[in-house]
Amino acid sequence: MNIPRSEYPRPQLVRKPWKSLNGPWRFAKDQGCSGMDRKLYETTLDDETILVPFCPESKLSGIGFTDFMAAVWYQRDINIPVDWAGRRIRLHFGAVDYHATVWLNGKEVGQHKGGYTPFCFDITDYLRDAGNTLTLCAMDDTRGGKQPKGKQSSKYYSNGCDYTRTTGIWQTVWLEAVDPICVDAVQFTPYAEDGSVLMDIAASQPADYANIEITYQGKAMASSRVAFSGNRATEKLKLTESHLWTVGKGELYDVTITLESQGNVTDRVESYFGLRTITWDQKGIKINGEYIYQRLVLDQGFYPDGIYTAPTDDALKKDIELSLAMGFNGARLHEKIFEPRYLYWADKLGYLCWGEHANWGLDITTMDGLKHFLPEWMEAIRRDYSHPSIVGWCPFNETWNKRRPDAPFDTSSGIPQDDDVLRMTYEVTKAMDTTRPVIDTSGNFHVITDVYDIHCYDQNVEHFKEKLDSKDGVYITFEKRQGHTYTGQPFFVSEYGGIKLSEDESSWGYGNAPESVEEFVERYDGLTTALLQSPKVCAYCYTQLYDVEQEANGLYTYSREAKVDPQVIAKINKQVAAIEETE
Repeated sequence: MNIPRSEYPRPQLVRKPWKSLNGPWRFAKDQGCSGMDRKLYETTLDDETILVPFCPESKLSGIGFTDFMAAVWYQRDINIPVDWAGRRIRLHFGAVDYHATVWLNGKEVGQHKGGYTPFCFDITDYLRDAGNTLTLCAMDDTRGGKQPKGKQSSKYYSNGCDYTRTTGIWQTVWLEAVDPICVDAVQFTPYAEDGSVLMDIAASQPADYANIEITYQGKAMASSRVAFSGNRATEKLKLTESHLWTVGKGELYDVTITLESQGNVTDRVESYFGLRTITWDQKGIKINGEYIYQRLVLDQGFYPDGIYTAPTDDALKKDIELSLAMGFNGARLHEKIFEPRYLYWADKLGYLCWGEHANWGLDITTMDGLKHFLPEWMEAIRRDYSHPSIVGWCPFNETWNKRRPDAPFDTSSGIPQDDDVLRMTYEVTKAMDTTRPVIDTSGNFHVITDVYDIHCYDQNVEHFKEKLDSKDGVYITFEKRQGHTYTGQPFFVSEYGGIKLSEDESSWGYGNAPESVEEFVERYDGLTTALLQSPKVCAYCYTQLYDVEQEANGLYTYSREAKVDPQVIAKINKQVAAIEETE
């Protein structure tokens, strides 16, 4: 059979040989979470068959079971290619929601908590010469307040802006063969101002040298032979030509890294990076020293047949192309850590992305929430740091109603003046990445932030314009309402619109639905033009790119059919913005 999602899953660290484990697996639901007691990892599962990497709630999985599943079990037999003999075998999972435990031949290999980030185990010492059985159990609790769930519904039915859940495996599972001394990670920090890139290479064990070759469209740009200090090698390389990555121009440099130890080549990997620098001031956000108005759209990362998982790699690319066709230049990747293949296409197409975690469902009213959030968020930053398309981080979304009850209050506003979880997450994010702006929590409440953003779903164009045109500015309007302090950050209306366009009266959207496409376009034009013409606003994000289940405020349907002529919307979005006129 054809292997689903058979493309290489880790585009910024490509290594051969590898083997996909996507396809049919044996599967069982474990509603009582009794599988551990019953030692299912020592038995042969025979309940059902599931098509990995699609979650059991999805049609593509072959299961299509949408009720809550406290735990699920997966199992398949694996064979290791003969020519991998003598090498270390690594088992990779792109993402498993939520708490995964893995066994090989009945012996526990390891565990991972977090539904959105990758993990791997060295399974070499657990392998038999033949007859290897791989088993995974995923435990998932979307209602307990101890895990980020994003837009997965905590009710039986999808409702409002919550949708069908995802349980268990939802990204590619795969094997690779490596030598004991190999590249574990590579990080690129580009400097557009002087045409250089800082490389940080981490090896699995202390190595001798890393040989680096950088090319652009096949032409040599830089090379170096870097000595390791333990298992780390760091080098800043000057490029012979500068080809800047920016909006609509996904200029990428290719990189080859070979490791040497005791005179032998122990590893060879391929990677890439984009040459671009991000800075910001009160006026806006600059890419390579130029103010770029960010015309963004909200992307939820849901699919009718795959839920969290795109049916094909081309479907990931198509979503970006659909956005570009409407005149947007980027997206908020909303309440979900998107898979690396999506970011690969964003890198290639010059598409701006804000990275966000799926914080909804997590109780952060006490510091206990931090331990369920921060480790996975740090994994996401490490995974995605080198993607040029990521232009900012936003770990939390809409947390203003989740303040700690014991926090000190400003009695005039009723809003706590301190939130340790948000502040600490911001500080950790900045410590890991000084090159990008960080929004502590998107939407009307800020503790500490590089960009001041608000959500405004006012559907009345005149009222919307009055807020933008007011003497003090829209951020002061919201500051008075929420008790915030604006300190001169660039200003971003990171959610607006959400205009429902559907003949289904039971569907959901913001405000009163327009009665015709023409009325929709008039409202969209009025709201968007007001944002573009405001000298106070440097970015917007329209809600949203496509419908998701009952939420019908997309510019496209859930099946990605345009509701409005893309050229009409593109013409509105591509108007010159006020901050662009004063360059």
